[in-house]
Amino acid sequence: MTETTQTQMTSPPPGGAGGRPRSPEYRLAADAVRGLRQDMFHDAFAYRPLRRMRTDGPVTRRLPGALRGYAAWTPHATVAAAGLLAMAAGYSSVGGPGESPVTQLLCGFLALLPVLATLVRPVGAFWLSIAAAPVVAVFSNTEGEWPWAPGSFLAHVTVLTVVALRSRPRVAAWMWLLTAAYSLLAETFFGGGYYGANTFPLLFVSALSLLVVTVLNIRREAEQEVTAHQSETAHERSRRTLLEERTTIARELHDVVAHHMSVVAIQAEAAPYRVENPPPELEQAFVTIRENAVAALTELRRVLGVVRAEDYEAPDAPQPTLADLDGLLANVRDAGLTVEKAVTGAVRELPQGVELSAYRIVQEALSNTLRHAPGASARVEIGYVLGGLGLRIVNGPAPVTTLEKSTHGAGHGITGMRERVTMLDGEMTTGATDDGGYEVAVFLPVPSGEETG
Repeated sequence: MTETTQTQMTSPPPGGAGGRPRSPEYRLAADAVRGLRQDMFHDAFAYRPLRRMRTDGPVTRRLPGALRGYAAWTPHATVAAAGLLAMAAGYSSVGGPGESPVTQLLCGFLALLPVLATLVRPVGAFWLSIAAAPVVAVFSNTEGEWPWAPGSFLAHVTVLTVVALRSRPRVAAWMWLLTAAYSLLAETFFGGGYYGANTFPLLFVSALSLLVVTVLNIRREAEQEVTAHQSETAHERSRRTLLEERTTIARELHDVVAHHMSVVAIQAEAAPYRVENPPPELEQAFVTIRENAVAALTELRRVLGVVRAEDYEAPDAPQPTLADLDGLLANVRDAGLTVEKAVTGAVRELPQGVELSAYRIVQEALSNTLRHAPGASARVEIGYVLGGLGLRIVNGPAPVTTLEKSTHGAGHGITGMRERVTMLDGEMTTGATDDGGYEVAVFLPVPSGEETG
């Protein structure tokens, strides 16, 4: 009890000395100092090489292979050219009679070095430019302007621009403020022996350059966010469409499976009455079969209730099969599509799930023809082969090319067809034909033991 009380009394009060809460101004200043230390001092000379430019742009992709490889170094060449220009200005600014060539080379080198440093150590290049500015100004002509010699002027503006392009907008603001602080201090305390001062021209030019760069950075980040959002939206739309197609298939197959399970339950219940004096073991076996069939039917309906929409109503009519395909073709012809049907092989009854999927695939393929190739003719080929069913739906080119995109569908019919084929372990190929049309070829395997006719 005493130790707890003593610990609570000796702990430091929140908010600083005396327990007084920090003011918003104090917290704002503390955050600013923390941000300055993080952006401009922490790992200031960290190695961050400038990446090469991408060569998949609208202009660079047209270049030959060898030139395209050199085009990737365009940013580096641009920075180097700006550094050479600053070096020439720094070299020419030291031109008094009897001036040593070593001094001229030193001033030119001090103007070139910070610009080249932006390629590998951007923030360190800024501090190097600040440190080199007074050295170059001292060796320049005494009649020039202070505190930025011509070479340092060009070099520092180039450094600010390149570093701003490679960093966050906050770093650009800190660099401009630090440049203003150095310029004003140097002009106030050490600019008495010079005819003019170029602090405000430098601040104006650098502010204009940083403003343009900041706008470009913000626009680039916005474009990246929009692109990422569009990709995410397209992925979610595709995923939602896939789930909707699977739900639709589950609803349709429910009637097929429920019908077969009901037949199994009824036959298991009636089978003992077809045999005179059946043994008890046989009666118990049929009872077990019926119970399992009823339980499976109950679980099937329960699972379907999870994926079924609230407004879904089970169809009154049975699910369509290939026998109903003539009615579908008649409806399509009434809609203006010229379509013909060809059947090869021995027509036989297939499992109802295969018949339903084949019907839906033909229906979706013809709907796509109506939407995307209005006025074209189509052909439906059905092949009853050994071990399965083959489908081929092909349409010719549209007689008139429309520039407006059709709004009669969401453009996800291929996804639904592919899901049905995948469910039955089949194969499906789609693609354009040589004459400008479109073809859908499907094979649905049917083991011989599952065929009912």
